[in-house]
Amino acid sequence: MPELFGKSYGREELVRRIGNLSQIGGTRIYELSDGPEKGVRAVDFRTGTGFEFTVLPDRGLDISTASYRGMSLVWRSPVGEIAPTFYEPHGLGWLRTFHGGLLTTCGLTHVGGPCEDGGESLGLHGRYSTIPARNVCVDSCWRGDGYVMWVKGVVREAVLFGENLTLTRKISARLGESRLTIEDLVENTGFERSPFLIVYHMNAGFPLVDAGTQLVATSSSVTPRDEEAEKGKEDYNIMSEPVPGFREKVYFHEMKADSEGYAYTALINEERSLGLYVKYGKETLPHLAEWKMMGEGAYVVGMEPSNNMLRGRPGEREAGTLVELKPGEKVSMFLEVGVLSGQGEIKEYRKKVASILRD
Repeated sequence: MPELFGKSYGREELVRRIGNLSQIGGTRIYELSDGPEKGVRAVDFRTGTGFEFTVLPDRGLDISTASYRGMSLVWRSPVGEIAPTFYEPHGLGWLRTFHGGLLTTCGLTHVGGPCEDGGESLGLHGRYSTIPARNVCVDSCWRGDGYVMWVKGVVREAVLFGENLTLTRKISARLGESRLTIEDLVENTGFERSPFLIVYHMNAGFPLVDAGTQLVATSSSVTPRDEEAEKGKEDYNIMSEPVPGFREKVYFHEMKADSEGYAYTALINEERSLGLYVKYGKETLPHLAEWKMMGEGAYVVGMEPSNNMLRGRPGEREAGTLVELKPGEKVSMFLEVGVLSGQGEIKEYRKKVASILRD
């Protein structure tokens, strides 16, 4: 039963009070039309609680803007929304089309820095986020007293004589809730074994991220990626004011899961009584990277569940950790992303994390 404006409403009670559901929530699909974003399809979600977000079918069904009661939850790159035709596959060209936002998916056959593997040149973080989805469906319906809305589509990363992977994604939300779910199913639809690397690059920003914002996760240990991250590693979970000339720091978290197999990470701003959490299945996403970037303009914290350690395809193979899918093999991922609003919800989240770490 949706809880809206401080009260719970059944379906019949609610529809008697409105002329169209769009009065309080729902979805809207449209096409962007200006500058380098021209032609990109977008789907807006509103859940009626003040939680709103936008999915981009032409960017692999990734999520750009997200806000709660008028406050942005995410960091937005200077490039903004941009059509996949502008993608530069070599070297660091990926950064020219990296919109930031709530979710930029990295993969599906390479993540990490530019490198070569078997004579193939691999650019930063792979191709996935610049591939438009096919068979896109936007729909919603009542299920009992609950109203569910979703977008679904299929993204194929394929090349002749190479990989042939499909990712079927469904992003859904419910009226009266301040959360969304991401359900991904990846299948090797080719006839040869294929590398499979994926990172859910979630990018939180101001006003959620500010001086004193804290990362709170079910992590049992934290490892700096390099010498730069070693500097100030004792403050890996505490955010500062923007720092001129700041160099990015990356930390790898060893995560613990609850009895149902879910790991948790969140950014919490106590001063604003606001948080953003990510709950995800640890079995298929065993790693979490934290991208701490306290620069001017580039003021962002990434929470990045993944199935690899960001070493790139050759690095994962050398370490013996490269995930490969056999022909016809499938793997599913589940994530829930939501808002922590008010001290009560923040306190309950902290208690949950503490309980998981104790067990």
